[in-house]
Amino acid sequence: MSQKISPLAGKPAPASILVDVPKLLDAYATLRPDPSVPAQRVAFGTSGHRGSSFERSFNEWHILAISQAICEYRKAKGIDGPLFIGADTHALSQPAFESALEVLAANGVETMTSTGGEFTPTPAVSHAILVYNRGRTSGLADGIVITPSHNPPDNGGFKYNPSNGGPADTDITKWVENRANALLQDGLRGVKRMPLAQARKAPTTHEHDFLGHYVADLANVIDFDAIRGAGIHMGVDPLGGAGVHYWGPIAERYGIDLTVVSDVVDPQFAFMSVDWDGKIRMDPSSKYAMQRLIGLKDRYDVAFACDTDHDRHGIVTRSSGLLEPNHYLSVLIDYLFRHRPQWNAQAAVGKTVVSTALIDRVAKRLGRQLYEVPVGFKWFAPGLFDGSLGFGCEESAGASLLRRDGTAWVTDKDGLVPALLSAEITAREGKDPGELYARLTDELGKPFANRVEAAATPAQKAKLAKLSPDQLKTDQLAGEKIEQVLDRAPGNGAAIGGIKAVAATGWFAARPSGTEAIYKIYAESFRDEAHLQALLTEAQNIVDSALV
Repeated sequence: MSQKISPLAGKPAPASILVDVPKLLDAYATLRPDPSVPAQRVAFGTSGHRGSSFERSFNEWHILAISQAICEYRKAKGIDGPLFIGADTHALSQPAFESALEVLAANGVETMTSTGGEFTPTPAVSHAILVYNRGRTSGLADGIVITPSHNPPDNGGFKYNPSNGGPADTDITKWVENRANALLQDGLRGVKRMPLAQARKAPTTHEHDFLGHYVADLANVIDFDAIRGAGIHMGVDPLGGAGVHYWGPIAERYGIDLTVVSDVVDPQFAFMSVDWDGKIRMDPSSKYAMQRLIGLKDRYDVAFACDTDHDRHGIVTRSSGLLEPNHYLSVLIDYLFRHRPQWNAQAAVGKTVVSTALIDRVAKRLGRQLYEVPVGFKWFAPGLFDGSLGFGCEESAGASLLRRDGTAWVTDKDGLVPALLSAEITAREGKDPGELYARLTDELGKPFANRVEAAATPAQKAKLAKLSPDQLKTDQLAGEKIEQVLDRAPGNGAAIGGIKAVAATGWFAARPSGTEAIYKIYAESFRDEAHLQALLTEAQNIVDSALV
């Protein structure tokens, strides 16, 4: 069980690992997937269909098939409002956008594309859907986001967001996946398509100012008066992502002291420092990938970055450097539920089963209900939509929250808002989020956490995903009695696709990866590093014996 750190980790990306963009784009257009090979079929994970054109897992045929399946799904469900479509800065995102538009236009779908072809963050698409649908009961809008999130430069991704603005639930993605694979199997004979030039000029293709509408509405989520009044000096690194041109207008409109560290857009992402495993990955919570911004921490009161589709955040403070996602999320929850008086007094705190238990302690002290769900942001969308959730978050630095008046903002992850909230928090509390985390752990206990990976065959992964509490062959965990063993999330009763064991001062969770031949073990101790190591070791022994 290990996470082997590459000798390249944290160093500037060498030319030898940069993607050959022309070859990548050629592979997208010319390589056809074989639907009889599982790895080349359409497969929707927790965040849509992802893959690389080199591996025949993200090619033109996939996008044509998925787009046609979405058109048919919309028709079957009577969704006849506009479809908002946005794309990030990955090399494969533009050709995928063009393929999708050819199908959408041929199917007569009213399609809203970004003004001037501007890159579009995931939260800006969710925002557009919700704003359009507000007060409507028919003619509802939905959307497509073309992004593989923070994944490497040779990856592409394609997500569908239904009328609630959040990531599609499993019943939708399974229908789309099955129909798309049937279309692939049939050589795309059922796909309607028109030439790109014709699709761009189609009467159903319109432009939408995602940037302008999103930026103008931010004042309903963030207290810019407090930030401006306190003179908070901020730096942002968009990491060459979809929000690269959003930060300047935000600073200008709200008169805040915000410096954009770099506005370079490069499909090779050659400006990145290399992530832990030797790959380029635009992960704003990775200390290896975030070297550029960490190096500037003493120049700003707070600094932040977002991943390629701007649905994840990374926060750098003078006091602590780069904050662990779980640390900042705990501070964010503690702050928001004390400084948003218009939120429903019953609005709950949402977290995934592998997020820190410090959130449980914060929620308890706040007198708020905890809503614990499996991994996947789709589980939070309904609660954020109806206001029953004030905040939802994943341990991987994904979060969203309500507007200041307690109504829905976005129902997908939003990286820009948590980033800007780090400045609001510093302004209103007089301490940066790193200092506030230290205070929080003094009061509620300090967690020690880690996530490790172990190799697993497809059969073992399937077995782990279906593991039940009675298959655990012990009632002890690192010297403590196991109080709870979960295979379903306490918040909504949904299967967690693995198992979680909880003792008085520590817990572990194990679940198979959706994309790799590994399983992941998450563990957390409220005692010390030695106890954490004991938890990890025992967790692997428990899981290994259960997989025999």
